[in-house]
Amino acid sequence: QVQLVESGGGLVQAGGSLRLSCAASGRTLNSYAMGWFRQAPGKEREFVAALRWSDGRLLFTNSVKGRFTISRDKSKNTMYLQMNSLKPEDTAVYYCAAASTFARVTTRRDYDYWGQGTQVTVSS
Repeated sequence: QVQLVESGGGLVQAGGSLRLSCAASGRTLNSYAMGWFRQAPGKEREFVAALRWSDGRLLFTNSVKGRFTISRDKSKNTMYLQMNSLKPEDTAVYYCAAASTFARVTTRRDYDYWGQGTQVTVSS
């Protein structure tokens, strides 16, 4: 079992930045891929980005490329999503998730464990 806890959400103006954290416990993450998803009201949960824990390989959806980045602190078993140049359309609940392979990381069913989510609201 892997437990995931997100934090760092909040209200920010367009053009601003936020950093989300995802703290993991329960298992070593060396064999896992970690992902970020988001879900806006009335919309499907969508893939944002993924990180292969072992070597730091990254994958981003096109809409956030150049604005969002991921980092990790292995000593803290924590992953971060740095979000810059935020837009109102980035408003959503953001979830982190853990998958057993980096081979498939862009859909919800690829992931075995989920956090509870953190709200990000970007005002115009």
